[in-house]
Amino acid sequence: MLELIAQLSLNTLALAAAYALVALGFVLVINAVGAVNFAHGDLVVAGGFVAVLFGLQFDLPGIALVPLILLVTAALGIGLSLIAYFPLRRGPPVGIYVSTIAVGVMLQNALLNVFGPAPRRGPPLIDSPPLHLGGIALSTQALATIVAAGALVFGLHLLLERTQIGRQLRATAQDPLMAQSVGIDTRLTIALSFALATALAGAAGLLLAPLHFVTPHDGAALILKAYVATVIGGWGRLQGALMGALIVAAFEIVGATILSQPVAEALLYLVLLGTLWLKPEGLFGEASGRRA
Repeated sequence: MLELIAQLSLNTLALAAAYALVALGFVLVINAVGAVNFAHGDLVVAGGFVAVLFGLQFDLPGIALVPLILLVTAALGIGLSLIAYFPLRRGPPVGIYVSTIAVGVMLQNALLNVFGPAPRRGPPLIDSPPLHLGGIALSTQALATIVAAGALVFGLHLLLERTQIGRQLRATAQDPLMAQSVGIDTRLTIALSFALATALAGAAGLLLAPLHFVTPHDGAALILKAYVATVIGGWGRLQGALMGALIVAAFEIVGATILSQPVAEALLYLVLLGTLWLKPEGLFGEASGRRA
């Protein structure tokens, strides 16, 4: 019984760590431009397939691919901002919604044509047997997922809170016109926000690929999880995204094990509806006058 609890807890934290990266990237774009990037889930999938491609091609462990995937998906994010956001930024938000959906569909079909519809599994983050602690076998893959995601989240925190670039990103998210008036290049900071968001998405795809199979059609489910985590945790709050990701993962792992997957999913959406009824701003809400 103790081993089951330990494994469920570890698996929940590992899945929550990956989902947290998805949700954080989702929130970064919302904060930066006030619109939802509906291609975000497909960018997570792209990160997973980049891991599949390079991991199998060069026989590298997943952890060695982290810098490469961050760079590749960050470049995709900059391209996304140039194609789907900047040409439409002065129009209504629905234009950005439609353009990001279109980019997501194109990316999904590109992955389908290159890799085919069959599920693929990415390379393990580390090639190591389970860690035995007090007679309990703990998955090294899950532990590596938690450590890698934690390092990325901590790095994002340092970037946003301790650097001049981070202050410019937060200023642009809070009030773009005021930021521009004091000399901040808001176009550059918005493009950087897209790059950071999609880099996190790609890293999440890398972390999810060895834990689950990845297919070109997974993007819709992943963006839905990010949306649910964001709504429950609180719009515009990075801390809320972390808590929301943990709640989503707990229902997916613990709820599905104790009850069943359909029941756990139904209960998760009941929690979502309850949050919208009782606390529409989310568990953490949004700090007055400040975003990110």
